[in-house]
Amino acid sequence: MKLEAHTVRLRLAEPLRISRSVLAARDAVQVTVRHEGLAGHGEVVASTYLELPADLIHRQLARLGPSLARYPGPEPALAGLRRGAAEFAVLAPGVRAAAESALLDLAGLRSGTPVHRMLGALTPPAAATARTIGITDPRRAAATAARLAADGFALLKVKAGSADRREDLARVGAVRAAAPGARLLLDPNGAWTPEETPALLREFADLGVEAVEQPVAPGRPDLLAAIAGRSPLPVIADEDAVGFEDAVRLAGHVHGVNIKLAKCGGAGAALRICEALRGSGTEVMLGCLTASSLGIAPAVHLVDHARWVDLDGHLLLAHDPWQGIGGTDGRVRTTSRPGLGVTPAGAPA
Repeated sequence: MKLEAHTVRLRLAEPLRISRSVLAARDAVQVTVRHEGLAGHGEVVASTYLELPADLIHRQLARLGPSLARYPGPEPALAGLRRGAAEFAVLAPGVRAAAESALLDLAGLRSGTPVHRMLGALTPPAAATARTIGITDPRRAAATAARLAADGFALLKVKAGSADRREDLARVGAVRAAAPGARLLLDPNGAWTPEETPALLREFADLGVEAVEQPVAPGRPDLLAAIAGRSPLPVIADEDAVGFEDAVRLAGHVHGVNIKLAKCGGAGAALRICEALRGSGTEVMLGCLTASSLGIAPAVHLVDHARWVDLDGHLLLAHDPWQGIGGTDGRVRTTSRPGLGVTPAGAPA
């Protein structure tokens, strides 16, 4: 097998402001594994927050290439990844997820099997996805919410963390008024202080928010658990839930865990977390970074495992170089096509 990688620049249709940064564009490293005339694909996006720059991604993939070439095909390579073979274990989680994606895609193409069947689902998964509204003024947030609701989005995620918390309340109130039938999620990205969080949770609950992601800064999961235990609405761990150990530690102590393949290391790792959470009282949210349809696709094959689905990263782009998972009508979906089911934009569907 031969591994190739190249970087593309993904630009957002408009800058996305969250509590800790403003994102206008990011680099995505697209991974291709070729074998016997077929090619499987994956993607990992560079992330300052995850300390994963594009040059580190390329260095890790360059080291992986010779090891991958020694495998006789994608199936034994996937087995090596699952048992923690050294060449995969040393990779950053996002790089490992992209390599797994390319191998799953290739294995599916070889066998004529869609990835969701390889991961245990009998029928093509589909689910309503949240659509993110960044930190902006209430009038603009309301206009965006009304447009998204008209397009079919029944779940909206509003970013919070303005210096003046009243602005966040006004934004959510405006979104609620503009899209009264929509379910609302709130994401401060850890911007609230422990002292103010209980009162803010009550106020946002009164506005009809369904759940809040990571209200306080990560690093004190015991504090997040204590806040969740007194919260009038579900609290979902995100930055405090990076991988399997974090999720197990929080199981039964928070209402949800946001699983992102770039954090945990791929679809196989995500399934392991889902299994560990089953019966604990902690439910699954499937999240993503801003990425193309190629980068989002592996998680779409897992949506049957989640209560909350937040897979809209490709919908934020000015141009998505891949296609095949939908989303513009408020629902992401897979098909019965073999592999990941995505193709370059403009290719026959």
